[in-house]
Amino acid sequence: MKIKWFLILAPTLLSLGLLQSYFWVPSYETQTKGNPDRMTKFISASIADAKILNPILNADGASSQITGFVFEGLLDYDENLNLRGRLTTDWTITETVYLTVNSQASFPDGTRVTPDVIEMRIREAIESGNHARLKALVTKITRLPPEQQVKEVTLQGEDEKPIPVQVKINMPERLKFSLREVEQNFFTLLEPIIGADYEKNAPLDQWIEVSSPEKRELLRSQFADMMPLFEHNPVILFHLRKGVRFHDGHEFDAGDVKFTYESIMAPKNLSPRTSNFEPIKAVEMVDRYTVRIVYKRLFSPAIDAWSIGILPEHLLNEAVLEHEMNRRELSSAARANFGLRDSQFNRHPIGVGPFRFVEWQSDEFIHLIRNEDYWEGSPQYKDYYYRIIPDPMTQEVEFLTGAIDSYGPEPHQAARYKKDERYQSFSSLGFAYTYIGYNNRKGLFADKRVRQVLSMAINVDEIIKYILYGEGERITGPYPKNTQWYDHNIKPIPYDPKGAKRILKELGWQKNASGWLEKDGKKFEFNLITNNGNLQRKAIMTIAQNSWQKLGIKCNTQVFEWAVFLEDFVNPGHFDAVVLGWSMGIDPDLYQIWHSSQFGDRQLNFVGYKNPEVDKLIVQIRQEYDPAIQQKLTGQLHSIIADDQPYTFLYAPLSNVVLDKKIVIIEDEDSYSKITPTKSGNMFFHFNRWRKLEFAPEF
Repeated sequence: MKIKWFLILAPTLLSLGLLQSYFWVPSYETQTKGNPDRMTKFISASIADAKILNPILNADGASSQITGFVFEGLLDYDENLNLRGRLTTDWTITETVYLTVNSQASFPDGTRVTPDVIEMRIREAIESGNHARLKALVTKITRLPPEQQVKEVTLQGEDEKPIPVQVKINMPERLKFSLREVEQNFFTLLEPIIGADYEKNAPLDQWIEVSSPEKRELLRSQFADMMPLFEHNPVILFHLRKGVRFHDGHEFDAGDVKFTYESIMAPKNLSPRTSNFEPIKAVEMVDRYTVRIVYKRLFSPAIDAWSIGILPEHLLNEAVLEHEMNRRELSSAARANFGLRDSQFNRHPIGVGPFRFVEWQSDEFIHLIRNEDYWEGSPQYKDYYYRIIPDPMTQEVEFLTGAIDSYGPEPHQAARYKKDERYQSFSSLGFAYTYIGYNNRKGLFADKRVRQVLSMAINVDEIIKYILYGEGERITGPYPKNTQWYDHNIKPIPYDPKGAKRILKELGWQKNASGWLEKDGKKFEFNLITNNGNLQRKAIMTIAQNSWQKLGIKCNTQVFEWAVFLEDFVNPGHFDAVVLGWSMGIDPDLYQIWHSSQFGDRQLNFVGYKNPEVDKLIVQIRQEYDPAIQQKLTGQLHSIIADDQPYTFLYAPLSNVVLDKKIVIIEDEDSYSKITPTKSGNMFFHFNRWRKLEFAPEF
């Protein structure tokens, strides 16, 4: 009897319990009941935990997100992708150039070059008014006496061990030119005065002394770099913002900027940012609030590098690290290799940013609080929590119950959230794009017409419609679509299977008895690979395979785990074709991805693309400091690469973000505005001014 009553009552009790839970499970409408502090907290979620909270050391998105709140750089980009000052109030970019007097050269009229004559002729040419560009550029000419320099260079020994070699350089007289701006063609402007062959027959053997004849011969190929006749030294002068304080109250100054640079370049710190700062010749502290950065060569991406977060020298200098090693009682071996990467600072960071670090519970959350002393005014939110929720489905559930404040829906979810009136939903274009890359080293892909045919066979619009649910935009070239470097006048390769068949026939490809294309006894067959875990890339691979099969092209597909995919195939270039994507920056420099010198093992031009005209344009772009001229050059570069089709350029995905409608941008105490994406697609650009209201406003 008891069992009978239990079977009758149990479902009833369970139903009542579930009904009751309906009234106390939180939602966005009820999340602040009994918890008013929830209004002052912003809680985000990510599938991955941070790795190291140090802006010069981290290389993952999670760590960068947190350090972006805790630290700040000298400058960054505004909502329109223009540079703006942060820890610097203003900056100027000028140039110092050096012309070494080559006594073996002759002027165009046959007169031998001497220090007196070359200085006189250049001054007279500028003053005559016949060289308007030189006159506009040059502010000062200084003649430098001969000097001797001792440098240490490195040779590679037979056992691949580096051998240090001391070199003495007997530098002759030089002319130093101070320029109002950087001009990569400055020495071309001098050619009518000094002659086009000025560099020929320079007496490098007389100027350079090496300790032994054997080493001298091994170093001979480097002589021109050791003793350049023409030397460009761009200079950036930063005026720093006064009164900015680190979270411990210590004032930020020029010493912190210099220390950050030295920390990046210190080998034991293993910073992934060294390539951005290697071109620097010197960082000089003019005074406490002025820093002068001198570069050893033309390098226009230099200015962007200074968006990196600045470290506090007083908390990380040698004395402080020595104290930490003593406190932790490290062994001699550990002390010998101890650097910033080993410091406990990386778990308890202190910067000058809008939020202060509070706590980090690994694989659970990171907690920040607002910096009440932030130079631009303290943020609206009091607390920021970064929660680690590995499962996207769990993230969505927590968002719907109000446990987190933002959610990044998948493309197939985006339309549903756009229709939900409880939320504000955004789709914005970022800096990423997806492509199919062809290994240009392979004979099958050597002819650009073959690569064009492969692109013509794929209906990219259908990929965007059915795989991305419309959450993407078609692209034609290597630059992010929302930057000034992307040329919107370049048309995409058309979807034209019939035209593709015609070109293949013209190239000599004929179908064999099995229906596959064949030429000279070889079947048109290759492997297409991608990484596991990315459903969109797998779908693209299947669509491409089917599209090419209709032409008679046999494509075999394979999917690999990420580590195997990179280490065994992509990095060494052991593949035919690959589905991948890039997350790009704002700078127009594409040297690492497209220059022909960059397709060695583990380099980023892993498709082995080589075009001398592209190489020349890439070098010109990274040496050009005028954005208007850069834009003309990037347009040319875009056009050539789009025509060569080393990639089938597919699409730029839209980034989707969903927020509670109550979150707004505070303009002042009495007004607020709706959140809108910036040109960069960054929804969180104005995050410091975000606040959650107690009601959903009507806009």
